[in-house]
Amino acid sequence: MLRKFIMTTAFAALACSPALANETLLSKSWDEIVAQAKQEGQVTWFNWYFEPEFRTVVAAFEEKFGIKVTIPDVNTADDVVSKVMAEKDIEKTDVDLISMGGATAFKLNPTDLFMGPIVAVLPEGDALSNIVEGADWKGYGAQFWGNQTCMAYDPDRVEESELPNTLEELAAWMAKHPAQLGFNFENGGSGPSLIHNVARNILGITPDSTVAETPDLQPVFDWFIANEDNYVLTASNADTLSRFNAGEFTLVATWEDFLAGNMKRGEVSDRFKCYVPDFGMNGGGNVVSIPKNAAHPAAALVLAAWLTSAETQTLFNREFGTAPANADAESSFALVPAEDRINRRDWGAPLPSGDVIPKVIEHVFQR
Repeated sequence: MLRKFIMTTAFAALACSPALANETLLSKSWDEIVAQAKQEGQVTWFNWYFEPEFRTVVAAFEEKFGIKVTIPDVNTADDVVSKVMAEKDIEKTDVDLISMGGATAFKLNPTDLFMGPIVAVLPEGDALSNIVEGADWKGYGAQFWGNQTCMAYDPDRVEESELPNTLEELAAWMAKHPAQLGFNFENGGSGPSLIHNVARNILGITPDSTVAETPDLQPVFDWFIANEDNYVLTASNADTLSRFNAGEFTLVATWEDFLAGNMKRGEVSDRFKCYVPDFGMNGGGNVVSIPKNAAHPAAALVLAAWLTSAETQTLFNREFGTAPANADAESSFALVPAEDRINRRDWGAPLPSGDVIPKVIEHVFQR
């Protein structure tokens, strides 16, 4: 009798656990989920960039649903992932919704930490992709942000027809315009994207290639060393853009959304343009996920739906220059021409950036 009582009590405790209750939420109708979200009344979204801008943007969500959104200041996405992992066994975490880069799914198993699959539950989930930066989120992360590294140029100083699109043209352009190309190798991914794709082209690795192991990178080292008098290394993404705006550079590696955001705020000239060369530049996106023990799971789910909706994705495209994650969103406000997006490459494959960038830094930039 005592054993039966203990087992019944243990089952009742399990049935009432937040993690199990959160999973049960996904079986409800969308109207029921929205009703529960309004009852919860609040949601905390941990997002590591553009916090002030997003606090303004979510005002429309708050007005529509009557749900208060808190966006704490965050240093990095990894900090929040570590927090979620450290708190996964407590009753409730204060992380209701977490943003992460798409490639995060290569580092952890989303099914271990997050409620889901959530994408199939979202009203516009059919317009979203589960593959983000080459990683399969299996519906446990919903892409809400699309980003693209690119080459920005000053149209007052270079004609579009003169822009380098192949590796041979890039080397020739640098020789003709020494010290007019600027890029970083740390503190931001735009320069590393350029380095990564130069390496792929030198090694003859195409998007369809299969790379079982890292090839000999000596030809890559030799290329950067041979051209080192013709490019300038910067301290960060921000340093690159600041010096570009000041007129030091004609051509730089940057992020489409970073450039667009700075142009929107009037911090750099709005005359600048950007493109994705034929030799490729990396792009990807960020996802939002809900920890299994989130304190406000329904509100987090409704916020995820709002962030990934075609309406909000069109807003992000217009206000931030992002590449829409929702296939039904408007994309005409982007800085990168639509026809250039065919040159988008993934960070993770073939030949992942982590197999290239540290070695180029060691053997070239810090030799």
